[in-house]
Amino acid sequence: MTYKVAALYQFVSLPDFRDIREPLHRLCLDLEIRGTLLLAHEGINGTVAGTEEGIDALMAELRDGPLFHGRLDNLELKFSTSSEMPFKRMKVRLKKEIVTLGDPQTDPNRQVGTYVSPADWNRLIENPDVILLDTRNDFEVEMGTFAGAVDPRIRKFSEFKDFVERELDPKKHRKVAMFCTGGIRCEKASSYMLAKGFEEVYHLKGGILKYLEDVPEEESRWNGGCFVFDERVSLGHGLVERPEDRSPVADE
Repeated sequence: MTYKVAALYQFVSLPDFRDIREPLHRLCLDLEIRGTLLLAHEGINGTVAGTEEGIDALMAELRDGPLFHGRLDNLELKFSTSSEMPFKRMKVRLKKEIVTLGDPQTDPNRQVGTYVSPADWNRLIENPDVILLDTRNDFEVEMGTFAGAVDPRIRKFSEFKDFVERELDPKKHRKVAMFCTGGIRCEKASSYMLAKGFEEVYHLKGGILKYLEDVPEEESRWNGGCFVFDERVSLGHGLVERPEDRSPVADE
């Protein structure tokens, strides 16, 4: 059996996120969906898997159903497949942030950097005036990254702001391009950097996963695999599982 996997997020004001948790969890269970969804004041984030019919029904509810009252009108969404169910159970968790940076002044609902489509990404990062940042954790970078990208050598995303303070200067680094797995971390990182005075901040829309889905392998600047936080471990071009990277991982 082939399972449909949906990676999704949206920064959006959800003051009632606590009330959404239980009905959303029940819906996922009724649809026999597994994975993790995070809810916070700032939005929704997560990855879930199920049958094609189940995932399609959940996406319809998120976008048009009464749970979110039409607020998820700009959902960043990527689909892939798995030959096995990549999650053990279904969890809907309440969080302070849907991706933890730990800076209360950073607000992606107020400002973010300039989105760059996968089709335009190669041209941007070939510009010698652009510093290219990988905003992911060190073990993810080790598995694969874009050629020429700066590795911040962080163990968790909340350390990214320390890297910026220590290594980057808005007067020197005038054009910054960044990327991450699905887009959510670099969207928040771009908001942080704009608040710190960096003038031109770009980020890959849809992240590495969207790039690997849209850009032909012969035109790609990506090297290696893209780590994903489920039992598939790593995806390559076309969002195909990479068996060479497969190993047991927790379904967090």
